[in-house]
Amino acid sequence: MPEAGTLAGQDAAAGIGRLVVVGIGLIGGSLALGLKAASGCREVIGVARRPQTCEQAVALGVVDRAVTDIADILPELEAGDVIFVAVPTLTVEAVFAQLKDRVPAGVTITDGASVKGSVIAAAKNVWGEVPEFLVPGHPIAGSEQSGVTAARDDLYIAHRIILTPMENTADEHVHRIRKMWEAVGAEVLSMPVDEHDEVLAATSHLPHVIAFGLVDTLAHDAENENIFRYAAGGFRDFTRIASSDPVMWRDIMLANRDAILKSIDLYTSNLGSLRSAIASGDSEQLMGVFTRAKAARDHFTKMLAKKAYTETMEAKEVTFIAQPGGAVNGDLRVPGDKSMSHRSIMLGSLAEGVTEVEGFLEGEDALATLQSFRDMGVVIEGPVNGRVTIHGVGMHGLQAPPGPLYVGNSGTSMRLLAGLLAGQKFDTVLTGDESLSKRPMNRVANPLREMGAVVETGEEGRPPLKIKGGNALKAIDYTLPMASAQVKSCVLLAGLYADGETSTTEPAPTRDHTERMLSGFGYEVQRDGPRASLKGGGKLTAGHIDVPADISSATFFMVAASIAPGSDVLLQHVGINPTRDGAINILRAMGADITLENQREVGGEPVADIRVRYAPLKGIKIPEDQVPLAIDEFPAIFVAASCAEGETVLTGAEELRVKESDRIQAMADGLEVLGVDAKPTADGIVIQGKGGEGAVFGGGEVDSLGDHRIAMSFAVAALRAGADIRIKHCANVATSFPNFAELAKGAGMNLRVVSLG
Repeated sequence: MPEAGTLAGQDAAAGIGRLVVVGIGLIGGSLALGLKAASGCREVIGVARRPQTCEQAVALGVVDRAVTDIADILPELEAGDVIFVAVPTLTVEAVFAQLKDRVPAGVTITDGASVKGSVIAAAKNVWGEVPEFLVPGHPIAGSEQSGVTAARDDLYIAHRIILTPMENTADEHVHRIRKMWEAVGAEVLSMPVDEHDEVLAATSHLPHVIAFGLVDTLAHDAENENIFRYAAGGFRDFTRIASSDPVMWRDIMLANRDAILKSIDLYTSNLGSLRSAIASGDSEQLMGVFTRAKAARDHFTKMLAKKAYTETMEAKEVTFIAQPGGAVNGDLRVPGDKSMSHRSIMLGSLAEGVTEVEGFLEGEDALATLQSFRDMGVVIEGPVNGRVTIHGVGMHGLQAPPGPLYVGNSGTSMRLLAGLLAGQKFDTVLTGDESLSKRPMNRVANPLREMGAVVETGEEGRPPLKIKGGNALKAIDYTLPMASAQVKSCVLLAGLYADGETSTTEPAPTRDHTERMLSGFGYEVQRDGPRASLKGGGKLTAGHIDVPADISSATFFMVAASIAPGSDVLLQHVGINPTRDGAINILRAMGADITLENQREVGGEPVADIRVRYAPLKGIKIPEDQVPLAIDEFPAIFVAASCAEGETVLTGAEELRVKESDRIQAMADGLEVLGVDAKPTADGIVIQGKGGEGAVFGGGEVDSLGDHRIAMSFAVAALRAGADIRIKHCANVATSFPNFAELAKGAGMNLRVVSLG
């Protein structure tokens, strides 16, 4: 971190001259120390009311010099200098008054107050308007300690700083403050003033109210000595923030009164409901509160994406270093089928009764679906080792979520949820991470609009999706313009709430998990070749679901065993749904040694153990009728094609260009880096395989573009590489195969994971 901080400081130094810190406590002192450590400014000057504090700050090396009156140093300041006002919220206006008409041109003023509305009001009271050189800001960092002795140079590393510039704030000043915070290792975000104060009222100010109130209540208890003596760690951790500076928090409560009162009222109402549930012995209500709270805490960073206290998936940097050689052997059980995991949560939530799910995929995508239904009031226990218990609320039992439903990187979640939500009485907004926000959604929005739903999309038909509730849906007979299980499922799920019979006709077979699972929940679905239909107004009945292992995940090991001499693996309990078995068919056509053992049916889904042994492969022209049956498996199949003897040609796969990445181009680029002749086409790729048993791939660095299937495919390629393959941006492997690296290494692959965040 010091190296990164130093580089950032050098970059920032061009825009920052002196730093003047008004209020040399934890917040101001830590910025001073951090900026000095990063060589991010020329000099640090402290301003404090008491001479003793000034002397202490200089002695501790927090500042280079210090004064008790800011007027003493204002004449020295010049363009490029920064004044950081780090005093209690209600004292900010008095500091601004001292600065009025005395700040030299080009000097930037910023602050660290927790309530930005108060700072804006103070600025208007002093200057008549918010001056262009004022950049309101709030560092989301701190501790219960206060004063100059608590200051430390690493306080802001990996913490967020929220800036709330106004429309007239000059860009040069915003840029300077952004660079200043980045120099001390912070991540800088921007947010409107009102939104900032509402978010902080709920996530910071309310917890302090509760902690102060609880400790004060217990302090008045006659038995408080024993209460504090025997209090456990949970009490200590929860009430730690009650040791915070009382003056600062008094000011915050008064300055952000309305937003804090709103949060207190909501909390009081919920606490009253919880009290009633305890008093009446309402087990399901208690379980609902506790499971939602646990999940919200466990996945807190994903629920409020790109806001304070959050961390998006892209914030984590994971690199795979795949070393050459090896073989794969043993009996393996890959994670549960992602498609079925999604649907088990959706249909189980809408069913009447309790649904037990086994084999649930505990990856980011499926967990996003699970969290969405928790947000809509469904009690869901687990997952624990793949077991989930869903307390269904019936077809019309969902409740309006407290805010947008954030589904991370999951296109399946967004598209299928759109169909279900179109039939609800409440409005919803579906959002996702940066990757999902680039993917097309009109393919589901358009047929939903034909059914009478009101659906708004973002620019160019991309997320977020805004779905207006309370609209009567009418049945349609929809012919899909292109094969897509997600679009088909979206329309059929909306059809559950439509008046009449809704049908879909697809141009080529796609996975039919939705149709099969609806039937498993007792909902009648008619199927006639490419046409599927159902009537609205029915009900779902809870049951038991055993999710088979995901054939998409199994494909990585099918390819690994097929290309690496000496390999022999048995992949257990894999779903071999005939709408999903394209990878098996294509690999067999290339000469792969694949046998299906112990074939059986589980919950209406065909399942088998798949045995794969090494065999020389040959290039083929992939039949277009197999493309929809293997659409997610092609990145791995491209690796197999590279190891085959001769040319492999794929056509009819234009959908690969609008997945988590443009998978055709991403794989072609990576294969070319590794020395394979791979030519992308509009709807496919042409790969010249090298054959033999020696090295096919050279070493090098490839970019997975944050696409989990690209990342895992290049990891498999290392089995036939001549040098290390370094694969960037692999964090999203957690979306579908959270234990991939562990399972791969256990099977014999030489894979190292480097996490940088």
